[in-house]
Amino acid sequence: MSPFIVEAHKTYQAEIELGVSTDTYDAEGKVTQRVNPAHITRKQVEGVFPSLRGTILQKPPMYSALKHQGKRLYELARAGIEVERDDRRAEVFRLELLAWQPPLFTIEVECGKGTYIRSMVHDLGQALGCGAHLSKLVRLRCGLFDIHDSLTLPQLEDSFQHNYWQDFLYPMDAVLEHWLAVIVSKENEHAIKNGRPLALGDGEDKAHCRAYSLDGRFLAVLRFLPENGLWHPQKVFLSNNGT
Repeated sequence: MSPFIVEAHKTYQAEIELGVSTDTYDAEGKVTQRVNPAHITRKQVEGVFPSLRGTILQKPPMYSALKHQGKRLYELARAGIEVERDDRRAEVFRLELLAWQPPLFTIEVECGKGTYIRSMVHDLGQALGCGAHLSKLVRLRCGLFDIHDSLTLPQLEDSFQHNYWQDFLYPMDAVLEHWLAVIVSKENEHAIKNGRPLALGDGEDKAHCRAYSLDGRFLAVLRFLPENGLWHPQKVFLSNNGT
């Protein structure tokens, strides 16, 4: 399920420091510029937000795991090499200012896959003319997984010692609950297990769906291919009895 979790919307809480720019765009990097940000107001900061919402273009930071000619960008950056990076599209659904204590302030961001909060902060600092870097970042949510539902390590250890760890497991298909679900016949269940595509109706507005057996077992993830109008098994799962 991990490839589908990665695709989920994410929510972050980020603390930003104005007036200090770094080469990594966060607090771990080397300071590249200092500017007194005393003249920057909350209204000015929030005035930049509209340009950072919606579908935006971001330049990935050099200190990232993206590759250039087979090398990770952070490897090149550590060697003192900077290369040109293409802008990448990102989706920012929500951006709010939560706390204002200049030169620090805190924002909450809901975004799609591949959004660099560090790049957003850097772009914000550049727009304000004083520079900025990400001083703290917490991921609050990824899809249905919320930080408020998380466990401490002692809690997890206790659940194993007293054999109630199953209480904390999510059903495997829970991460796909926003998808279309179909219940298939015995014949189609057999076809899915053998990797054969199915004719289940038009799915051009739905790239994927969940397939279940007549008795409610989660069978597979199906992917719709417009070129032949069929649903193809993408991931097929074993039942409890191994079939």
